[in-house]
Amino acid sequence: MRLSEFITNNVELILVEWETFARTMIPPAETMSVAELRDHAHEILITIADEMDSSQSEDEREAKSKGLAGPRIQRTSAAVHGTLRQRVGFDLTQLSAEYRALRASVLRLWMARIGTVDSTVLEEVIRFNEGIDQSLADAMRAYSEHMANSRDTFLAVLGHDLRSPLGALSSCVHLLGHVVDGKPNERALRIARQSITSISEMITDLLEYTRTRLGRGIEVTPKRGDLSALCREAFDQVCAAYPLRKLEADIAPAVTMNFDAPRMRQVLSNLLNNAVQHGDPAFPVMLAASPDEQGVTLVVRNRGTPIPPDAMQVIFNPLVQVASKESEPHERPATSLGLGLFIAREIVKGHEGTVTVTSSAKEGTSFVVRLPIAPRESACLAEP
Repeated sequence: MRLSEFITNNVELILVEWETFARTMIPPAETMSVAELRDHAHEILITIADEMDSSQSEDEREAKSKGLAGPRIQRTSAAVHGTLRQRVGFDLTQLSAEYRALRASVLRLWMARIGTVDSTVLEEVIRFNEGIDQSLADAMRAYSEHMANSRDTFLAVLGHDLRSPLGALSSCVHLLGHVVDGKPNERALRIARQSITSISEMITDLLEYTRTRLGRGIEVTPKRGDLSALCREAFDQVCAAYPLRKLEADIAPAVTMNFDAPRMRQVLSNLLNNAVQHGDPAFPVMLAASPDEQGVTLVVRNRGTPIPPDAMQVIFNPLVQVASKESEPHERPATSLGLGLFIAREIVKGHEGTVTVTSSAKEGTSFVVRLPIAPRESACLAEP
């Protein structure tokens, strides 16, 4: 049996073995559905099998084996596959691992069916490898293009979000230059302070993101304190920032434990702001804090449009934003760089804790932070 024929007749068998590998060896694949994980893999295999049956010159075959074949008229399944893998959190190493596993699965299953390995078999293997190499090249090219677009979007958002507070600050400076009756303009001062805070928060997020990219992580220094008191402070601050939104809290009276107060305030602020931004204004945003023998559970819940299943894979990735129609433009936070949830997760990891998310139309969206009751007291880093 020719290899191309074997692939066409045994696609399901190949995909089952390949799926098993992906779920055990590629972290983002662990929580993906069968449909998401197999996305375009069937089409990729069939395309390779069809090309193996077509006639090609030696130059064309060499170009394919090196991933240098000319651009296709239509976007290939492999290119679409590469773009979608970037969206759901695969890195390039994991993307290439998929194709290595696909190659190994096909050849292992086929070799078990054939008897003698002769020149014809070797020619089939060469043609198959050329197809895999070209598909991988298509996927990686599309992945890289989408990644570049994400960076460009991030820079555009950064420029836009910095322009607003800087413009407000410039206007306030002008107003403050005209003192009336010897009294400062209190409104201008308030807006100026808010603008400076917004700019400072964006710069802080950028610096901390850069630290994680350089492998240094986010510094966390746990000290003894009352986590409940911190929760109430963070809750009150968000209530003051969004006076038109309803927020509710169910916080245990006192929870004494080791934690980094400024960092945990940042976590709570990021999660609460995210809930307000993406939640339905008709429903309250809820903060709950409850201890048990093993640790403390913090829950931030909102109602509204659920997070799409594909976005659940990347919700904590840096520079990712999940659009919501529920948020009014004037309620969107100044810092919308897509770093808030990423930084929150890194800080929680620094406390040896976990943060997870569930989302459905019936139950709403809940971010659940689980902290151990006694993390390390010495300074530590949240490893990226």
